[in-house]
Formats: sequence, C-alpha cells, structure tokens
Amino acid sequence: MNLKKYENPMKKITVLFLFSACLFGMKAQNYTLKDIVDGKFSAGGIKPMESSADGMNYYQMNSENTAVIKYAYATGNVVDTLFDTKKARECTFDTFQGFLVSPDENRVIVYRDREQVYRRSFRANYYYHDVRRNLVRKLTENASKQMIPTFSPDGKMLAYVCDNNIWLSKFDFDTESQITKDGERNKIINGATDWVYEEEFGVTALMQFSPDNKLLAFVRSDESEVSLFAFQTFEKQLYPGFYEYKYPKAGEKNSTVDCRIFDIESKTIRTMDIPLDKDGYIPRIQFTHDAAQLAVMTLNRDQNRFDMYFANPRTTVAKLILRDENKYYVDSEKIKTIHFLPDRFTYISEKDGYSHIYIYGTSGTLQKQLTSGHYDVTDLLAVDAQTGTVFYEAADESPLRRNIYKKQIDKGNAVKLSPKSGLNSASFSEGGQFFINRWSDSNTPTRISLCDASGKELRVLKDNQETANRIAEAQLPKHEFITLPAADGITQLNGWILKPANFNASKKYPVVMIQYSGPDSQQVLDRFGIDWYYALLNDGFIVACVDGRGTGARGEEFRKQTYMNLGVKESDDQIAAAIYLASLPYIDKNNIGIWGWSYGGYTVLMSMSRGNGIFKAGVAIAAVSDFRFYDTVYTERFMRTPQQNAKGYRNASAVDLAKDLQGELLLIHGTADDNVHFQNAMEYTRALIAADKQFEMFVFPDKNHSIYGGNTRIYLYQKVVDFYKKHLK
Repeated sequence: MNLKKYENPMKKITVLFLFSACLFGMKAQNYTLKDIVDGKFSAGGIKPMESSADGMNYYQMNSENTAVIKYAYATGNVVDTLFDTKKARECTFDTFQGFLVSPDENRVIVYRDREQVYRRSFRANYYYHDVRRNLVRKLTENASKQMIPTFSPDGKMLAYVCDNNIWLSKFDFDTESQITKDGERNKIINGATDWVYEEEFGVTALMQFSPDNKLLAFVRSDESEVSLFAFQTFEKQLYPGFYEYKYPKAGEKNSTVDCRIFDIESKTIRTMDIPLDKDGYIPRIQFTHDAAQLAVMTLNRDQNRFDMYFANPRTTVAKLILRDENKYYVDSEKIKTIHFLPDRFTYISEKDGYSHIYIYGTSGTLQKQLTSGHYDVTDLLAVDAQTGTVFYEAADESPLRRNIYKKQIDKGNAVKLSPKSGLNSASFSEGGQFFINRWSDSNTPTRISLCDASGKELRVLKDNQETANRIAEAQLPKHEFITLPAADGITQLNGWILKPANFNASKKYPVVMIQYSGPDSQQVLDRFGIDWYYALLNDGFIVACVDGRGTGARGEEFRKQTYMNLGVKESDDQIAAAIYLASLPYIDKNNIGIWGWSYGGYTVLMSMSRGNGIFKAGVAIAAVSDFRFYDTVYTERFMRTPQQNAKGYRNASAVDLAKDLQGELLLIHGTADDNVHFQNAMEYTRALIAADKQFEMFVFPDKNHSIYGGNTRIYLYQKVVDFYKKHLK
C-alpha cells in the first residue's frame, strides 16, 4: 500500500494547515517523511570494485549487470571485458547478481537466483565462465544452490559448499568431487559457519587453500547439541508453518569446532591438533606465506583470551605463536587486523589502554609497537609487503572523526592520506597501491574518490552534488555538536542536537532522544546522514543524540566500563542527558521522548524503567528485553554466562524492571526476527501486563530484525512520528 498523495486539496483543508503552521510557529515543509525514506537526501554510492591480484586493476559489473569489466586504477580506463552475457558462448541468462574472478583472470564465477540465508550469507546458482574459451556452463549439476566459492591461488580449482558439504572443482580436468560427506542441516557444517559465527564474528566462510595449491583448510562445526529455536511463519498461508534453526542462547551449548586439512593429492582429511576448549571458538583461519604454517585463531568461551597457533598441515602439530589476554574481553574484530608478511605479522591490541598496531615476528616475538598515543586505531586496512607499509584508520583527531594513515614498519613517521576532516573510510587494492576513500562530514554528503598510495586524489567517483543541492533547497537543519556530563558527574559525553529550521530560542520545544548505546558503538560522529527523525523537526520537535559510557573510540577503559553490567550505565547516561536537556531554556522538560532499535530499543526500556519519569514517551523497536534470550557470543563477551554472572543478568533485565516503567511506550517487533527473537517482546509484554502497565504495541508479520520491504519502513516511521506527536505535544 502506497501513501496517498493529495492533489488540489479543498480550501478548508488548506486553511486548517496554514492555521496549524502559524499556531506552532512553523513554516511550510520543504521535505516530508516520504522524501527521507525514499532516499531523496541519501548519498549515492558506486558499484563494488574488486581488486585484481596484482593490485593495479579492478573489476566491476556494468550498469546493466550483464558484464564484468576490468579497469585500470591509475587511469580508470577499460582494460578488458572478462565476461559478457551477450557475447559468451552458451550463456543461458541475460543478467547476473555478482561475480568472482580467479587470481590468474582465466576464470569468472557469476551467480544468479540469490537466496538469503542469514544477515550476510546466501546461496545461489553459480556459473563458470572460461575466459580464454569464452564459454559458460553451470558450476555444478548439484540440484541444491551453492555457497562461498573459493578459488585456489593458481586459479585452477574452486572449492564451494553445497548442503553443508565441501565440493572441489578442477577446471583443467573438468571434474568435481565431494570432499566431505557428513554435512547435514542443523547438525554438521563444513567450511561455512553457523548463525552465531556469522552474526557476531562477521564470518561466513572458514575455508582456504594453501599458497602452494596442495591443501584445503576448513573448519568443521558440529551444532548437533545446540538447541533449536523455532518461530512461526505466516506468509498468507491457511495453515502457517515454522522456521527452525540452531541458536545458542547465553549460557547454553555452542557448536563444537575443529580445524581440518584436505590433502588434494592423497584425498585424505587430517584434523589439526589445536589446544581448544570444547566450547571455544575458531573465528578465523589463514595460511601464512609458508604452506607449512596455517594460522588457527582461537578464543576461549569467555573471550578474554585470544590464541593464535601455527599448525603444520602435514604433521597436524600446532605451536602457540601469539596470546593476548584481557581483564575484560578481546574484541574479535581485532583478529581481522592480522596481516601476514613473509617474516612478520601485524596485530591490533589494547595492551596500553588504546587500540594500537603491534608488529610480531613469525616466531611470536614482539618486534615493535607501530602506533601509540591517547587515541584508538580503529582499523588496519592493508599492508604492502614489498615496502613494509601499513595502512590504517585512526580516531586521532577526535572520537567523532576518522583519518587514514600509512606508516612504514622499519622507518619514518606516519603520513596522513586523508586531507579533509570528518569521517574517512578507505578500501585498498591488493598491496595498497590505490584506495577508495569515502569522506563526509555532518553537513556534506559522502564524496567517493580514488587515490594512490601517497594520498593523491586521482579522480572523483561520486561527488553527490545533486544530493547536496536537494539538501540546501530543502533547508535541512544542521547538527550542533555538544558535550555534557555523564551520570557520574565527571565524565564528559559527546552529543548532537538538531533544531527546527525556524528555531526560536524564546519557545520551548519537545525533544526526542535518538540513541543506540551498545558496547563500542557510536552514533555521535562527524558524518553525513539524513534519517527518519528529520521529519520530527518539521513538526516542531528538537532531536538529540548522546553517546554514553561504553561507546567507542575513547580508549579501552571508556568502552569496556559496562562489562558484566550491561544496561545500567548506558541507561543512567541517557537519563542524565535527558536531565541536561531539560535544563536548557528552549526545551520543554515535561515532553522528553527516547527512541532506539535493537540494543537501542533495549536501552529505551531500561531508561524508562530507571528514569523516574524523565521520559514521557518512548519507542523501542526490535528490543532485547532480557539478555538470557540473546546469543552466546555477543552476550557472554560483555556479561559472561548467566551461571557466572547471575546478579549482572538480573540487573540488566528489562523484563524484571517492567514494573517500574514510567511513560507512554510503543513496542515494535517483527515476528520473523531471527536475531532478537519476538520472544523478547512477548515476555516483556507478559511482565507489563502482570504489572498492570498500559502500553502500545505493533507487530510486523514475517519481518526480520531490519523490518523492511515494500512500504514497511514508511509505515513504521509514520507510526513512530504520530506516536510522538500524540504524546509529546
């Protein structure tokens, strides 16, 4: 159902609108909620660019999704067309959805009929294109769709997963063989990952060839003892069905994992002898430059000890190379910052209180700390092995901003590659010769440019000037950055305020606070973004956002101080922020609202129960209501298990605090949320009913955690805007 557009309205309606606008001191709207949701003020992007193996060229789909084009980074000129559906022999399709190019560029894999599995993973029908013969065929005759295709370094083989088993195609021999045979849904997964690994470690594939093309390493997951979670699916059916999958909740059983090696020549499988606890994790495996050294990276279940082993694929013997222990937890994102050079590797650690880059020899000996200072290195982006140069992102200027740097390991100072202040994010070619920089600040839509390794801008790929013009024409209000005290009265928090375009300091405005508040997250950043809440400004609201204690880019002690006690300091700081805003002369202290999604929704519930009525109205979308309902990896990283930390879980339970809720609440959830289960809303509802607390609730049938599709988003946000207009004015 589309929102209606009223043309030539009756005179009576026009008069009423003008009267209403005068009554609230507002001028006519220059934009609508629909404009925002439809993307009128959103920054445009570019098609994904995949680097060639030598880092000098990149591959990109054409605008019609019919061809894979090779371009030169340096000039942007077309070098070659590797695949074209209109010219390839025996091609049975016109378009495709994605591609993968072999390192030697002799083969292109494309896919169609993409079917989403979880947030990141998908299965599809893959097709193999032989570039030299210009011939296309199906990758396999298997009836089931395929996942995570992985080329060998020489490009002559491809491993992929089908029905939880690994298959191997040898292109020169035009053969395929089944490597594993024990794969089974909800039991055994080979090469791919289970739900919790994908969601919380951000990994969908744990499978890699050795650099000499003789071995295939993979992780095998046994989720047989993980409990099934099921939710009903309606889908307009007379008799609704159920979807079920393995979801380990806090304190419950995880998948057990081990690392295995398939010897391609002898066709044998060996299990690596890794000293891993039965309930430990293997979030990453990676061959070094030496085929006899497979790096197997592990975390214990408490996630406060990270170990990296070098396993010999032939003997299966593993040697501990790196151990990082932390009194709180080791952020698994840091594991992704390990890059191997021939004789050393990089790693980001928090051992000096901030996230910084360290250089280790392959024997595990610490060689040097590459970066230092009272700021966080927020990502390690690339390494040029030939020059020993490391490229990284840092919040050195301010927690609100990001800059891109390069630094040679053995000599010289850091060189800044991003000239503009704001939020810079970069993606590098193989080896780091070129990078795509995405820059914006709070007032400027994202500018995407291609630069070389010296930081020189070679060309602009997307300037989003049209978006900037639309924003100027609509006179969209701009962020005002502020600092304010946390609940402890000592710590200073970062925030921003948005005021209506016709703001009058002599008036008092209702305010809605937007927040997320989860560990190491950030909402207060000097970056561009026009979201739904701009529509509130047109209705005479002020919008504010504050990052409380536990959020990111301010050092380890700041971001980890909510450890073992989630929900308490976060909600205390939102309450303190509301009290601060209430003290401002232009804020109506009796009309303060709060909004959040996911962890932000959880913080809404906690804040409204612990805020002594400071919040008159709140909207909680897809909210966790008790962390005993949430998954092992995320929850236990910050809380350990309910068995270890019973008091912390009780204090963090919005369900247990439902009796103390004050203010008008709108609870929104999708019934098919595979992340924060609808169970959270149901149990919170049960507690509110038991406490005789009136509230509003809206359910989106068969929608997942993102609640999107069709006109869902405009419907959702209109409901939220109407709720605040009803209860805060």
